[in-house]
Amino acid sequence: MRSVRFLTFTALAGALAFTGSAAAQGFGQPARHDPFAAGQAPARGANYGGGFIEMLMTGRDPTPQARGAAVYNRPGGQAAYGQRSHAPAGYGADPFAPAPEQRVDGRRMAALGEPVEAQRPIERVIDPRFHKQEVAYDGKHAPGTIIIDTPRRFLFLVQPGGRALRYGIGVGRPGFEWAGMKSVTRKAEWPNWTPPPEMLKRRPDLPRFMTGGPDNPMGARALYLGSSLYRIHGTNEPHTIGQAVSSGCIRMTNDDVTDLYGRVRVGARVLVI
Repeated sequence: MRSVRFLTFTALAGALAFTGSAAAQGFGQPARHDPFAAGQAPARGANYGGGFIEMLMTGRDPTPQARGAAVYNRPGGQAAYGQRSHAPAGYGADPFAPAPEQRVDGRRMAALGEPVEAQRPIERVIDPRFHKQEVAYDGKHAPGTIIIDTPRRFLFLVQPGGRALRYGIGVGRPGFEWAGMKSVTRKAEWPNWTPPPEMLKRRPDLPRFMTGGPDNPMGARALYLGSSLYRIHGTNEPHTIGQAVSSGCIRMTNDDVTDLYGRVRVGARVLVI
C-alpha cells in the first residue's frame, strides 16, 4: 500500500512539473514578453491558481497587488529602476502599501530615477558692471582721491581731466557699515592677517595669525586706512565683489587691488560715503 501511494504522488508531481514546464517554455501558449522591455506590455501566461506552486512555476509574486509582474524582493510600489508600478485592473488598492511621497521643491530624487532639481547655486561670476572701467567725474575732489560709494558697491579713483577709474568692491555687511574721511597710512604686498580681538570674539574659530599668500583673505595687496582697523585689500573670494559681506573692510579682486596699489601713494585721501 505504501508503494502504491508513493507512485501515485510521484506521478501527480511529475504531471504538474510537465504542465508547468510546458507552460513556462511556451508550449501551446503565446511567447511571454519581458515586462520591463521598452515598448512591450507583460503578457498573461498560465494561471496556476496563485500560491506557492505559481511562484515556483513562473517566478511571479502570487499576491493580488503584484500578480503578473516578476518580483525579487523589490520594495512595495516600486518596479525596476524606480518606476512606479500599478495594480492590474480588478484588484483593489493594497491597504498596507505606504502612502505616496509628496514631491518637495528642490528635493534630490536621483535615487528614484527622476531628474535632480537644481538648488540655487552660489554665484561665482562677477557681474560685468563691477569690472574696472573709466567713467566721467565732475565732483570737487582732486585727482588721486579715493571715493568709496558703499550703497552702490563702487570705488572711484579720481583722475585728471574730469575722469575717474571705477572698481567694483565688497563692503561691510549690515551693522558693519561706516563712513568718513581717512587717509592711506601704509601699503603692503601679500599682507599677513591678524584678526583683531573684536573679530575673534565673534569668530573664535578663526586663526590668530595667517601668513600672506593666495589663501589669505587679505589678498594680494592692502592699503591701511588711518589708525583704524579698516583696509582696502584683495580677497580670496572674488565672487563676493558687489556684496555686503565683510566686517567693515573694503575688498577688491586681486587684479583690481594690485592696479589700485600701483596708482595710489601713502597719504592719499579716502572718502567713504
